[in-house]
Formats: sequence, C-alpha cells, structure tokens
Amino acid sequence: MIDTYSIIYRYYEQGSTLCNLLIKHSEQVAAMARQLAERLVAHHTPVDIDFVVEAAMLHDIGILGTDAPGIYCHGTEPYICHGVIGRSMLDEIGLFRHALVCERHTGTGLSMQEIKERNLPLPHRDLLPLSLEEKLVCYADKFYSKSHVGPARPLEVTRRKLEKFGGDTIARFDEMFSLFGEPDYSSLDLEFRHNQS
Repeated sequence: MIDTYSIIYRYYEQGSTLCNLLIKHSEQVAAMARQLAERLVAHHTPVDIDFVVEAAMLHDIGILGTDAPGIYCHGTEPYICHGVIGRSMLDEIGLFRHALVCERHTGTGLSMQEIKERNLPLPHRDLLPLSLEEKLVCYADKFYSKSHVGPARPLEVTRRKLEKFGGDTIARFDEMFSLFGEPDYSSLDLEFRHNQS
C-alpha cells in the first residue's frame, strides 16, 4: 500500500486545523468504504480493498485549492472544483487511478449534461464513478460531513440531503445502495468514539 499520510503532508501542514479535518474525514470514509468492501469480498465479489482505502484517504486532497473558509480552505476555486483539483494533484505524482476517484466522487458523480445544464465550473465531460471501487468511495463519502464532523449520518438522512440535487443524483445513490447496502453504524461509531478519546 502507498503511504497516504505522506502524500497528504506534501500539501498540508501536519497538525494544522485543515490537515486534521481532512485526515479525520478521510479516515471515516476509509473505514466505511473498507467495511463495505470487505462485505462484498465475503460474498465473492472481487474488490481491491487496499486501493479502496488508499483512494478514500486521498479523495478530498484537492480541498485546499477551494474557497471554503467554513472548513479552513482559503484557495480561489469554488468548492465543487475540489475533485478536479485533486485529480490534477494526484495525476502529477503518477497516481492516475486514485486521481479518477477524486474527480468522480462529488455528489453521486456528475454527468456532462448536468454540468452543462447547471452551468457548473467543471470540465464538460462525465465525472461519474464507474468502477466498483470508485462507487464505494463515493457512496461512503456521502455519510459524512466535513463541516460537522461526527458519526456517520443514517441512510435516510444521507438520502434526504441529496434530494435537493435532483432525480439523477438520487437514482445514482439508490443504485449504490443496491450494490453496497446499509453500513453497520455500530462498529463505525465505536471506531469514531475510540479515535476521538
């Protein structure tokens, strides 16, 4: 496995509020993604678990380039660009597969049609998770907030928060739910509480 922490520390000041927030969120997403991936493997669905964990740890690496002061980001780009920024950062160091996870995890992914219709400041191409591993990270990410760090949100709360983005977003979330099911919150919450103490 690659050392994801050393990659994060290339760009983020170790111990800074932003770095700590990024790592906490990424660890939470990685724990859930690992849990779901292990469940799939137990049911004979091949998944690259090591890659899922690495990609989950790096999926938000581009947030430092965005203007999101509520989560200590003081860059210049709109927050919705953090996935594309992350892809560029990881492409530069040769982590091309991880870079695609960065670009494709925003919301439940974004189609080129959605990007054009909403006039989003993103490349005019599909930014949709394609592989099982990409979908796992995208799905797990939806259960956690960086602005209100805490235990995983329940499934219905998570789904409700996505409804404002329209039917395509919900349809993709429901497809991921049919693939991965509901997380086991009890073990994730225990892990979160242990790490907080």
